[in-house]
Order: sequence, then C-alpha cells, then structure tokens
Amino acid sequence: MKDVLARAAQIELVVFDVDGVLTDGSLFVGDDGQEYKAFHSRDGFGIKLLKESGVAIGVITARSSNVVQHRMDNLGIEHVYQGQLEKLPAFEELVAKLGLTPEQAAYVGDDVVDLPVMRRAGLAIAVQDAHPLAKQHAHWQTPHNGGHGAARDVCELIMEAHNTLDAQLNKFLYE
Repeated sequence: MKDVLARAAQIELVVFDVDGVLTDGSLFVGDDGQEYKAFHSRDGFGIKLLKESGVAIGVITARSSNVVQHRMDNLGIEHVYQGQLEKLPAFEELVAKLGLTPEQAAYVGDDVVDLPVMRRAGLAIAVQDAHPLAKQHAHWQTPHNGGHGAARDVCELIMEAHNTLDAQLNKFLYE
C-alpha cells in the first residue's frame, strides 16, 4: 500500500472509464432506443470533493451516450471523451492538453479495453469486479465494485495521498 500511496501522491489527473466503473456495466435500453444508466450518488460526491482538492477529472469511454454527457455536465467534468474505441490516444491528448506527464495521471478501468491506458498511467486502478487481466495490471483495486462506490474509493485514496481527505470530510462535522 505504501507504493500505491506514493504513486497516488503524484496524481494531478484522474481519468475514469464509464461502463463498469462509474456504472455497474448494465445498459438499459428503452423501446425508443433511449439508453439509461445508473450512477452512484456517493461516487459523484467523491468526484466533486476530489475536484475541490485541485485534482483534474476526465472520462474516456468507448460508447457514446447523451446520459453520460448529462451526468458529466452535472458533475462539472469538462474533459469528456466519448466514442473512443481506442482509449490511449484520448488519454495522451488529455495529458498533453493539461501539461502533465502520464505518471501524473491515474486511470480507472474494468476490462481489457482499458489495458493500454492502464499500462501507461502512473497509477492504474481496477474496480473490484474487473476482468482478471485488468486486475493483474492494476497497481491497486478498489474495495467496491464498479457503479457501487468504486469511484469514491479512488477519490478518497487520492485525497488521502494528497493529505486533503480530512479537510474535505471535516467540513461536514458541524459543532
């Protein structure tokens, strides 16, 4: 865990996959073709706290969905890359755009399509219910499954490594 916290202390950007990470991977499609996804509210709140701590947030997903854009807008996430069947070029573009190195970026994935970015990022994270190969190439695994608190786990890990977690949580302890 010491190595993970040392890596996490260097992170200035966290990039999340969507399906299987910010959601549980379920896709609900209505008769009209409208797609629906469920996001965990604690994950969203963790992302907001991490942003307030000064860490940039991005999303790279292979699918394209209006509901994803709506949720990212709601969370104030500006760096949204949808329809990225190959995620590594989007990751490299985002890192360069922010003037960072890959070592300063964490990537959270759940499946083999995430491996190219996981292998390039300074901190590779797999959600608890990720594909075994994704887990094998991760520096750390979340205690929770994708869509069920995994993103909050990541946010709190990064804030702990940056020594901002207590300050973020203590503001809710009213006297």
